[in-house]
Amino acid sequence: MQQGHIKKILFLTLFFLKMSSSVWSQGNLPYIDEKTWHFGFSLGLNTLDFGIKPSELNINGEIYDAAVSTLKPGFSVGIITDLRLNRYLNLRFTPTLHFGERQLIYKSSVKDSLTITSALVCIPFHLKYSAERKGNYRPYLLLGGGSYIDFGRNKDNPVLLQPLDFYTEFGVGCDIYFSFFKLCPELKYAIGFNDMLTPISERDAGNITGKEKFTNALSKLTSRMVTLTFNFE
Repeated sequence: MQQGHIKKILFLTLFFLKMSSSVWSQGNLPYIDEKTWHFGFSLGLNTLDFGIKPSELNINGEIYDAAVSTLKPGFSVGIITDLRLNRYLNLRFTPTLHFGERQLIYKSSVKDSLTITSALVCIPFHLKYSAERKGNYRPYLLLGGGSYIDFGRNKDNPVLLQPLDFYTEFGVGCDIYFSFFKLCPELKYAIGFNDMLTPISERDAGNITGKEKFTNALSKLTSRMVTLTFNFE
């Protein structure tokens, strides 16, 4: 075999070895983050909370102090649409359904409680800022917001929430690369803007006769939510 052919074979062998080692060093799915669009779904847990401003009204000779009791876990499921803007930024649209409940505790001379259930359809947009990838891990930050509609409202509940809210949300997460998909644990905190409390004057008080104190003890309710999701992309 001619010396020139041997050199060509050695060069090609070294070139392919270098390319394969470079791809291997990047870990699993080395080119997945270069896609303009990709999709996925999410499953997770949530805890719903309130920011409470008491009215401090004298109700039948008593002033009630209201607070949210121990937070209860709910369930979340959503879909993911991701648009790559550049190497570090992505725009994400993640409509999600959250099921959960909040328990209000009222304290005066006696202690009373009230449970409020919700089924929230959230329509959020987020900007995702990712760090450099290290092996099969890539941490990131999220910032965004959106709106939600509550389909779990019970008009017979002594405390009736407004159906629509707007909120801001921020969080952290990490892309974990497997052979055929990315698993992304993600922790987010959402803060609502609107006063969610429906005054007695704006509803049919006949449904809650004798229970008006639960609403009258409150001046303002704003939404809070912590969500831990596992994204599959």
